[in-house]
Amino acid sequence: MLGWLRGTVMRKDQGGRLLLQVGPVGLWVLVPLPVWDQAREGQTMELHTHLVVRDDGWTLYGFPTAEAERAFATLLKVNGVGPRLALGMLSFMTPDALRRAVVEERPELLQRLPGVGKKTARRIILALQDEWRKEEPIPLPPTDEVNAEVFDALVALGYSLVEAQTALQHLPPDAPPQVEERLRLALQYLGSR
Repeated sequence: MLGWLRGTVMRKDQGGRLLLQVGPVGLWVLVPLPVWDQAREGQTMELHTHLVVRDDGWTLYGFPTAEAERAFATLLKVNGVGPRLALGMLSFMTPDALRRAVVEERPELLQRLPGVGKKTARRIILALQDEWRKEEPIPLPPTDEVNAEVFDALVALGYSLVEAQTALQHLPPDAPPQVEERLRLALQYLGSR
C-alpha cells in the first residue's frame, strides 16, 4: 500500500484536499487543516499516507509525520470514528496531546474538537486507553494547559478553530508560559497574516 509520498502541490481544493504531482501522476490527498493551510502551489511536500478503501471509492489521507498517521489509523479502530472525524481531530490536536487526553481520561479536552460530543469522547477514551498506555510515557509540557486557555480565548475573540490552532503552532519555542503573553504573541501572529 501507499505509505509515504513526495510530490509537488499542483492545486489546493476546499475541504483540506491537495492535488500532488507524484511523477507523471496527480493524486488527491486529504490532509489536516494546518498542513493544507501552509501548503503553497509549486511546493514539494513529503507526507506519510493512509489509504482508506470503501465501496464508494478510495481516499488517500496524508500527514506530516509517521506519528500523526499512526494516530489516525488508531482512531479508525474506534467504533463510530470515521476517517473524516479522525482527520478533523488531528487538525486541531497534535498526536501527543490527543494521546495524553485519552491516557489521562480527559473527555473535556476531546469535546473541544469539532464533531466530538460527550459520548464519542468517552468511547474514544475507553477504546484506546489501554493501547496508548502501553506506549512510552508522554512528557507533559508545562504549557499545555496554558495553550488550551489561549486557544479558548482566541475562539472567544472570533477566530476560527483553524486560525487558533495555527497561531498556537507558530508560537516561538521560547514563548513565556503566561497566558497573557502567549495570547499577545498569538494575536500578533494572526495580525501579521
